[in-house]
Amino acid sequence: MRFIKSYVLRAGRMSDAQRRSYENFSGSYCIPFQPEPLDIPRIFGNENPLTVEIGFGMGIATAQIAEANPGINYLGFEVHRPGIGRLLWEIEERGLSNIRIVEYDAVEGIEKMIRPGEAAAFHIFFPDPWPKKRHHKRRLVTRPFTDLLAEKLSGNGYIYMVTDWVEYADWALAELSATPHLVNPYTGNGGFAPPQMWRPRTKFEQKGLAKGHEVREIYFKHISV
Repeated sequence: MRFIKSYVLRAGRMSDAQRRSYENFSGSYCIPFQPEPLDIPRIFGNENPLTVEIGFGMGIATAQIAEANPGINYLGFEVHRPGIGRLLWEIEERGLSNIRIVEYDAVEGIEKMIRPGEAAAFHIFFPDPWPKKRHHKRRLVTRPFTDLLAEKLSGNGYIYMVTDWVEYADWALAELSATPHLVNPYTGNGGFAPPQMWRPRTKFEQKGLAKGHEVREIYFKHISV
């Protein structure tokens, strides 16, 4: 779908605990990339709704949300191995059975591995804003990728994005507003959503707030056709 990556694969140092968790548990919870749709009911062992998270970072918020919603399946795409190792530790520590991980680029992964109408939700929390103008082409939340997300959503499914970069928030709001089959249920406050109280505040978010960053939340629903 696109050839410009929305991330740079940094050689981040893994802690001993992250490395052990990756070595011990990746075989149980990580799914290799495959260029064909996944059998989601078989993977999770149930027919529960599927939420896809793009770039879960260290995965602590992902684990908290999954723990609070055992009737929802969570599939996370992430390319940075230290974060995968940390989420694997959280999965084991909390005894979670409703999270799986794909260590691969989310754009191609979602295009190839998720069936149309299969995802009940997409979560995108604090994606890289790529602030320099020459790097805007790397931004994740842009068309035609938003069109792909809309295609993969089930009826009444939603896309929920959070960013602390105001200019990127304006950009993403415009891109999602221009995407067919999506509607913004929040018309006040410039089109931004109120804080979703079920989403945990991360350390990354707290650091941004301490620096005076303004957090923007964007929430679009799918319109069945």
